[in-house]
Amino acid sequence: MPKPPHILAIRPAPATSFLHIEQVDLEFSNGERRTFERMLPSGLGAVMIVPMLDRDTVLLVREYAVGVERYELGLPKGRIEPGESIEAGAEREMKEEVGYGAHRLLHLAALTLSPAYMTHHTHVVLALDLYPERLPGDEPEPLEVVPWKLAELHALLEHHEVSEGRSIAALFMAREHLAGRYQP
Repeated sequence: MPKPPHILAIRPAPATSFLHIEQVDLEFSNGERRTFERMLPSGLGAVMIVPMLDRDTVLLVREYAVGVERYELGLPKGRIEPGESIEAGAEREMKEEVGYGAHRLLHLAALTLSPAYMTHHTHVVLALDLYPERLPGDEPEPLEVVPWKLAELHALLEHHEVSEGRSIAALFMAREHLAGRYQP
């Protein structure tokens, strides 16, 4: 395994209200120097919840995704607020987006989106033993909750509204954990 490059300097790049970018000057083990840019999280990271209504039924949400300019079917998710644990953020987001709380929450993994240029982590949380409870959310319109059978995960992959890699990865992790083939 090659030796990681030596960081020569880090400086802020112009920021927006959503994106914070910094430049990183690196020197690699062979003496080559390069400047890379990376995006920093605007908060404490995010949670993505796999809410299991029963042993084989996950609750998905249909939500407008401005990045791809269409509705996307995926898992409930959101930012972790200051002072919140991963589990508390997952519980809050689930109540806001699907109208359920959970008696059991299990942190499955922390996923990165593009580790080459982003420092952001999304924590995948499996939610079991659900109970109805709704909190007001910050979404501009009500989200449609769509139950989906994990046994039909292959059909979900072919669905025209499903393209988010984090949701797909989290669903496979949850399915494998529930089948006893993956332990966090």
